[in-house]
Amino acid sequence: MRYLASNIPLSLDCFAAQGQGLLHSELAKALGVRRDDLLDARLMKRSVDARKRSSVHFVANMEVELADSANPHPAKGVALRPWEVPEPLAIPHCAKEAALPRPIVVGAGPAGLFCALFLAKAGLRPLLVERGQAADQRKKAVEAFFAGGPLDPNSNVQFGEGGAGTFSDGKLNTGTKSPHIRHVLEAFVRAGAPPEILWQAKPHIGTDYLVTVVANMRTAILEAGGEVRFGTRLADLSFDGEGQVRSIVLEQGAGGRRTEEAGAVVLACGHSARDTFALLKHRGVAMERKPFSVGVRIEHPQEWLDKVQYGAAASHPALGAADYKLAVHNGDGRGVYTFCMCPGGVVVAAASELGGLCVNGMSDFSRNGRNCNSALLVSVAPEDLPGTDALAGVGFQRSMEQAAFSLGDGRYIAPVQTVADFLAGTAGSKSDWVQPTYPRGVAWRNLADCLPAFVADALREALPALDRKLPGFSNGQAVLTGVETRSSSPVRLVRGDDLCAVGHPGLYPAGEGAGYAGGIMSAAVDGLRVAQAVAAKYI
Repeated sequence: MRYLASNIPLSLDCFAAQGQGLLHSELAKALGVRRDDLLDARLMKRSVDARKRSSVHFVANMEVELADSANPHPAKGVALRPWEVPEPLAIPHCAKEAALPRPIVVGAGPAGLFCALFLAKAGLRPLLVERGQAADQRKKAVEAFFAGGPLDPNSNVQFGEGGAGTFSDGKLNTGTKSPHIRHVLEAFVRAGAPPEILWQAKPHIGTDYLVTVVANMRTAILEAGGEVRFGTRLADLSFDGEGQVRSIVLEQGAGGRRTEEAGAVVLACGHSARDTFALLKHRGVAMERKPFSVGVRIEHPQEWLDKVQYGAAASHPALGAADYKLAVHNGDGRGVYTFCMCPGGVVVAAASELGGLCVNGMSDFSRNGRNCNSALLVSVAPEDLPGTDALAGVGFQRSMEQAAFSLGDGRYIAPVQTVADFLAGTAGSKSDWVQPTYPRGVAWRNLADCLPAFVADALREALPALDRKLPGFSNGQAVLTGVETRSSSPVRLVRGDDLCAVGHPGLYPAGEGAGYAGGIMSAAVDGLRVAQAVAAKYI
């Protein structure tokens, strides 16, 4: 009989190169069965329990098959229940010659890719348009910019096939609860992602895999009957008297503008598509301010973090690079927290506008770089912004990026500062602990000169409190790099229960840029939800 066994403690050695026999022995003991009664076992989820540095171990969920004669008596804390076969993702069959024109998906990030793939498999022949380049050409453009070349405002870390997540850690962990999560993970594996993401508690693909993965997803869309156009930007939309979307205008480089009729338009344009937000506002699409966060990147040696988190077990080959997730509330209630933590990663040049500088973090799947980094962010509420403009958050982000650009000498050199200097309000001292990884070079400056005063004050107050949670986090020689402004969208395109933009039937805001997701996984899940709503129009 097959079971799902949950919360099983297992030693680190179980997952070493020669640990298969030990794994089955420890598993049988945890289930209270004879070793011979354990017929099969498959890992479903695995996390690290490092609460006691002297006893670092794994905690696993496993699908197990036990002999019919077995009489299991699970150890305390271990749960055992009959295995339930997961339901496959239900994709409707829609008429290929529908009365409505085909759906159009704007943006090839995770929301757009998963939405377009679903619609293509449903027989709707969607058109997927992306202002940036295909993954392989985009990778070359990004690497050229990292090496000191000019910025391409349409194809960079923010824009291009795969979206902003392609040049990050490829993190797939999320607080979202949805049956679609498993479908997303399985789709990524079919597209070439490491199979480990199916059981990692904090799954990540890594930038080195993502470029191939998103290209393979594009191939799947094409094979299912969809069309994909790169270098194609949304330039305008038109609606009928009832607000129903009827067509869009696409601008394709030197090819000029072209109008496309649409039965539905999915806006999955990402949180950096500021010109698209301005267009939608001009066309009367409902939008509102939403909370977001800004700050800096903080960088430490990975070896330090491994030792702090894992103690003597830090060198065990089964563990990999350690991570962290920290949050505090300051005296005024404002939140300061880490986000998008990249073990063994680098700080990347994430600009998408000329004259503006922003940063992000990136790791390969192996996470074997010398440093770790994460965003260190301060929450920004709508009431922190002046006036009533729904796009005031965009202006707030842009002003920080332009200040950072100027502070870094106007050549996309990043301003950096040690924690000690930041807390003291001085500048100029180089770190003797951390060698910054930002690729275009750094300038040792006072980051307060490019941060809003309340952001700088919040960071100064929070750093000592964060150090109490993770000793050494606020080491004076840790390095801060400015500025991190693109962690989430500052605007939400308001949609109703039907997932359409309020007042505009057939227009479907989706994903992170629209304000309905906060990472690769949640954006992909939202893309699938929107795809289901769109497909229902064609049945």
